[in-house]
Amino acid sequence: MSEDNIMSNTVSVCASCGIAEVDEVKLKECADCDLVRYCSDACQENHKSQHEEACKERAAVLRDELLFRQPESSHRGDCPICCLPMPLDAYKSIIMSCCSKLICKGCYHANQIREAERRLEHSCLFCRKPTAETDEECDKQRMKRIEANDPVALTHEGMQQCKEDDYRSAFEYFTKAAELGNVDAHHKLACMYDDGHGVEKDRGKEIYHLEEAAIGGHPDARYNLGWEEEESGNIERAVKHFIISANLGDDGSIKELMDLFKEGYVSKDDLAAALRAHQAAVDATKSSQREAAEEYYRIGDSNNTEDC
Repeated sequence: MSEDNIMSNTVSVCASCGIAEVDEVKLKECADCDLVRYCSDACQENHKSQHEEACKERAAVLRDELLFRQPESSHRGDCPICCLPMPLDAYKSIIMSCCSKLICKGCYHANQIREAERRLEHSCLFCRKPTAETDEECDKQRMKRIEANDPVALTHEGMQQCKEDDYRSAFEYFTKAAELGNVDAHHKLACMYDDGHGVEKDRGKEIYHLEEAAIGGHPDARYNLGWEEEESGNIERAVKHFIISANLGDDGSIKELMDLFKEGYVSKDDLAAALRAHQAAVDATKSSQREAAEEYYRIGDSNNTEDC
């Protein structure tokens, strides 16, 4: 059956044998594209050589549609307490060891003040469990989350293993977290495949995990993809990546767009739109409560991002 006929009959006809989807006959789409459907695995295998080229082309188009879609928010999402977008700076948030929820330091600091004024016991803002008083209690809480296959806890443990130079264990934790959909874990795996820490260097897998992280709203992963495309001479694709990342509030991507504007690769209107979107994204993360917390903690002096 020709590819033209396949295209006209994708809804109801097997691309290999031509049988119609009637009565008990059920067709399933090709796993990689949306061009054709088959009545059986045997038909799909028999038709593979005829469909392979069109399948690859269509799969690439579908992948790009997904890759270059603007995420609604960054991978950090919103603070579950104040419901404002989380800052991209990881030091402006706290991971609660009891439930693995990410809380902005504005809410965390405000709660500390409330507890002190009312002489309340310290408890998690989200799950209300008493907060751990010692490192040992904190570790026990984290291990419970890991045993429950919490992707955030798994990713955090992978980061801890990296700090101890145990890259093989880190790779295992990141892999499991990525399989559970954690965007940060995908980015960490991309870095490991790039550096060759705990695993052999693999550019294909590095790019795959960067793309998965970028699709999930990770600005750093998106920036890295833009840089890779720019280095390869694919300026149009690089610009798309930088614009998407800039729209999420990434400073580095704005700088790249300004440089590309000077070189004539970015239009004045596109740069202006990116600057407005970038500022809007940054402003959306601000609040008086967070500003007070930033003043209190003096962000950058502390490397603790987990509540214990």
